[in-house]
Amino acid sequence: MSISFSPLNPPRRLLFGPGPTMVEPRVYQAMTKPVVSHLEPYFFEVVEDCRKLLRAAFGTANEFTLAMSGTGSAGMQTAVANFVEPGSKYAVLANGFFCDRLTEMGRRQGANVARLEKPWGESFDEDEAAEFIRKERPNVVAFVQAETSTGVYQSSKTICAAAHEVGALVIADCVTSLGAMPVDLDANGIDIAYSCTQKGLSCPPGLAPVSVSPRAMDWLRGRKTTPADWYLDLKLLADYYEGAHRYHHTAPISLFYAMREGLVCIAEEGIEKRQARHKRSHEAFVAGAGAMGLEMLVKPGRRLWNLNTPRVPDGIEDLKVRKRLIEWGDVEILGGFGPLAGKVFRVGIMGPLATEENVLLLLEGLEKALREEGFSPKGNGVEAAKAYYAG
Repeated sequence: MSISFSPLNPPRRLLFGPGPTMVEPRVYQAMTKPVVSHLEPYFFEVVEDCRKLLRAAFGTANEFTLAMSGTGSAGMQTAVANFVEPGSKYAVLANGFFCDRLTEMGRRQGANVARLEKPWGESFDEDEAAEFIRKERPNVVAFVQAETSTGVYQSSKTICAAAHEVGALVIADCVTSLGAMPVDLDANGIDIAYSCTQKGLSCPPGLAPVSVSPRAMDWLRGRKTTPADWYLDLKLLADYYEGAHRYHHTAPISLFYAMREGLVCIAEEGIEKRQARHKRSHEAFVAGAGAMGLEMLVKPGRRLWNLNTPRVPDGIEDLKVRKRLIEWGDVEILGGFGPLAGKVFRVGIMGPLATEENVLLLLEGLEKALREEGFSPKGNGVEAAKAYYAG
């Protein structure tokens, strides 16, 4: 019996969602290079290039900066499994889906979890968070710098200072901020950070960059209990990536090629210029959305630059608008979930799409789709964005 399959032919979308987002063409080319062994010296040269480039993107001098074989959730699991011990006190600043995931991972490690909660879409006042930390006196504090479920950016310097004051380590989720917004690990005092490749780095999913401060590494070396998670044990991984290159697992070679090329693209553009480009694209989109009469979920000054969350207008079904965008121009945006299901659009403007041409295209399609669903825009979103760029 013969079986035949048609060639792969995935749709060509403009990925304006929260992730995965558009991949740089050079990154695709890098993935076509020959695969070498995971113990081949050339592979470790690629790894070292990635580590140097990741430090620049993270804003850190942390020697222990590497990429886990797994998606962003593997980065989160790495942070929690290595630094949250059974019976320890673990404080989470909870204001979105990924804070809840951090909480659940801590609970599964056997930690005593304390949560300071805010509604989805709000951020924490730093003094409020600091007071909570001083009161709870945890061993580890975790928060999400860039909350993908809501579009909220959480400032961190005071949070980290309060945590260090009580002797706690700080874990920060930088999944959506890395490569598009300032992360500034060292300036903020973040001890353990993790991210992913499929958002601000403009690469395919499959790797999770992690960076650990010297302070946190000293704690890890002195940890007396063994982490329950073998695959993500950082001490074992250090022996593979940094030490004797002793076999640990078969790393995804082509994904490391991809990440290296994506990071080289960022370095060539300049991290500050890249961040400024994302900020301009965000502000132009907000100007256009506002002109149409769309309200933003998140307050000014607390918004992610590369993930926008305009509210869905009353009487409009977000799924129908999103389907019309696909039919109009293969433009993909996503909706909210959890308490924000049906209430917001999640619009990612990242990497190759963070340009004037693409922002105007997106606004044109969004306005058309909303009109077709019965919404009457107050003004012209495209013209408002053009005016922003002109100014």
